[in-house]
Amino acid sequence: MAGRLANKIAIITGAAGGMGEASALMFAREGAAIAAVDLSEDRVAHVVEAIRNAGGKAIGIGADVSNSADIARLVERTLSELGVPDILFNNAGVDSEGKRPMLLIDEAAFDRVIEVNLKGPWLMMKAVAPHMIAAGKKGSIINTASIGAFIAASSAGYCASKAGLVGLTKVAAVELGKHGIRVNALCPGATETPMARSQRQEMEAKGLPTSNAIIDRMGVLGRMAQPEEMAAMALFLASDESSFATGANFVNDAGWMAMSGVSMHSG
Repeated sequence: MAGRLANKIAIITGAAGGMGEASALMFAREGAAIAAVDLSEDRVAHVVEAIRNAGGKAIGIGADVSNSADIARLVERTLSELGVPDILFNNAGVDSEGKRPMLLIDEAAFDRVIEVNLKGPWLMMKAVAPHMIAAGKKGSIINTASIGAFIAASSAGYCASKAGLVGLTKVAAVELGKHGIRVNALCPGATETPMARSQRQEMEAKGLPTSNAIIDRMGVLGRMAQPEEMAAMALFLASDESSFATGANFVNDAGWMAMSGVSMHSG
């Protein structure tokens, strides 16, 4: 398939829905072979089927990105069935703290968020980047952070994990740049994903407001983003169109950060 990612190989975690699914489908349309990763292979079967039905190449892999043994297995399968990745999109993420105040969060819930959102991308980069280097790939790594890295837009562990991921992204960009590997952070604002829907349902169950008035305060466009709008930015970062971008925070939030009065500088 021709396109901006022609002959590229991409690993996408959290690919069963939301931004991950949208990115897998979009990357495949642009010519990439896709390793779609989520907690179980069954969860990504519909994504793999859609890509294959459209004439693309894809495999589905079940793995927990916080588990190094799972990661070793998913990388080995990608290498054997697709080849050395050109693109790693660390998109898997959780927010298992239930929007509880910091002092009421369970230790296990806090740990799980850190393990998936921060440790997971580190383990993935640690496992994938050496293969990129050995193969001489001028690769691109994209880490899904959040505007919660910069403002208190979510719960304590979630914001802490995403702030840590922004820092990790910068270190990775500095250390991997000499090998031609770019590393950037995609920082979404409010996006219509399964996680967002689950959060709304939880708020509704507690009798908390989830109206458009709240969404209006999440940016200047008066709506949440669609997953495809985040996937489009991920595609830009995965492609050669962003060949000079590394170590940067790509905020895509409908002006939420601008409204917060926080000044942002990429890089």
